[in-house]
Amino acid sequence: MKTIHSYWAYIVLAVLIYTVINAIIGLIQKKEFTHKEFRLGLFTLITTHIQLLIGLGWYFMSPWFKALRSNGGEVMKDSGARLLAIEHPFTMIIAIVLITMGWSKHKKKVRSEAKFKCFAIFYGIALLLILSRIPWSNWF
Repeated sequence: MKTIHSYWAYIVLAVLIYTVINAIIGLIQKKEFTHKEFRLGLFTLITTHIQLLIGLGWYFMSPWFKALRSNGGEVMKDSGARLLAIEHPFTMIIAIVLITMGWSKHKKKVRSEAKFKCFAIFYGIALLLILSRIPWSNWF
């Protein structure tokens, strides 16, 4: 589960970065919001939700969850353990909620500029949150 979660994260990051950059370019260049952007936003939404499901599965099987249940005080004192047991999962859930909100809000917009703006803001903030709480030491 951990391996799948780690490899799927590369896909999520690549797709999310591409979607945010595409939204910013579309907003700046005043492009038309097409089916390509719609599909890209939907694909980003789906890949992040799959990552959430894989991550939740791994989290409840992980030693971090077991340590948190048995001795939460010790986990909170150790910054590395706290990152994996608390900060990473909750920040990722918040990021995925933001992506879901951006997806829902963009569908209610009529103008292309507003649609690109929803993706740029919500997906962009989610990307920043994700980048801030990835356990980089475990990746390399």
